[in-house]
Amino acid sequence: MHIIVLSRRGASRSISLNLRLIASLAGLFTCATLAAGIALGSWLTPSIQAPQPDAATRVLSQQLEQLTSSRRDAQRQLEAFATHVAELQARLTRLDALGARLTEIADLDASEFDFSLAVGQGGPAEPLGGVQYQPATFEETLDELTLQLDSREQQLDVLQQVFAYRQITEAETLSRRPVRDGFVSSPFGRRSDPLTGRASVHKGMDFAGEPGSDILAVAAGVVTRAERAPGYGNVVEISHADGYTTLYGHNQRNLVQVGDLVEPGQVIAKLGSTGRSTGPHLHFEVRKGGRPMNPATFLAQAPSED
Repeated sequence: MHIIVLSRRGASRSISLNLRLIASLAGLFTCATLAAGIALGSWLTPSIQAPQPDAATRVLSQQLEQLTSSRRDAQRQLEAFATHVAELQARLTRLDALGARLTEIADLDASEFDFSLAVGQGGPAEPLGGVQYQPATFEETLDELTLQLDSREQQLDVLQQVFAYRQITEAETLSRRPVRDGFVSSPFGRRSDPLTGRASVHKGMDFAGEPGSDILAVAAGVVTRAERAPGYGNVVEISHADGYTTLYGHNQRNLVQVGDLVEPGQVIAKLGSTGRSTGPHLHFEVRKGGRPMNPATFLAQAPSED
């Protein structure tokens, strides 16, 4: 591109211009103008920040977190209490059963010791003056109840052992009559022999009674002899604790065998007149270490009926 420049004197001058260079310079000028405008606008416009939560919102968020944590803690405590209460209920059920068992063993009045009934308590309301009463916490109450149950269980266990031992001891004691009915027809000791009339020693006690009536074990023990023997006829011998043995002779028939375990009052034979006998009766002997003893000593406190 050529440009002719004329002066006032009439002289002329020709200038040659590059169009590409002109276009580039124009573009640079436009970009510089825009950049300056953007920078000036950013400087003049106040900065805009992201909105921040106010104090009330932050406090509310903290309270919600605390509430959620407290509810979780309360739920865990309730679950622990529920488990503890279930354990206490199971132990109370055991105590009820143990108490009923002790009532049976000790032969107590069941109506007086009915563990299913509520304990009788009451009286007029008398407010406690002075400092206001502060009830114990639920956890403290459960702990105290647990300690009381521990103590009661130990006491009842000891009582059960005592009663069981007493029951075993009583079962082994020779303190029962060998027959329900009948009378003593010949005591222990010296007597005239009923068949010969000669002086003799009676090593037992005779109980006259109805033929076929029951003969009873006077204590718990083991049958060591059940056979027919000279003089005794059908005989049963029972071994007891502390070296005692009892013998039941002239039986109509025996109902036990050697090795049988018998309980107090168990029917072991039927009354008869087998062997050397003048009529239906039971010949009853008590021995300690093989030495005859007077049965009356052991039967003095026996009840009239079994």
